[in-house]
Amino acid sequence: MNPKFKSILKKIIFGVIGILILVFLFFYFANYSSGTRGGIVMKISKRGVLFKTHEGQLDVGTINDPWDFSVDPGKEEVLEALNEAQISGERVQLHYQEKFTKFFWRGDTKYFVTKVEKLNKRESE
Repeated sequence: MNPKFKSILKKIIFGVIGILILVFLFFYFANYSSGTRGGIVMKISKRGVLFKTHEGQLDVGTINDPWDFSVDPGKEEVLEALNEAQISGERVQLHYQEKFTKFFWRGDTKYFVTKVEKLNKRESE
């Protein structure tokens, strides 16, 4: 094989690998949207066989349509706040980031809770 052809082929292969790595990093770290959801935490669970992920459900007030979310690994303060909210049954506002896609080792959903705020009860209640 021609040495010049080998050099060009190596550059093309490294270029494609570099582009694939950049695309992966974009889909892994970039956020599609962010926002909040309010409701009552119904469930928090640790799931998975090889990759343990934290999953939850929020009752947003619609019949039989809970909002499913995940919690990133290492977010222990968020998990503690979610567990407290589930035990107390208080309404909470969950701040979340929606990713472009989901990865099986990260969670079952594209929605990752980043912060939990307890909502005060109304004065009239």
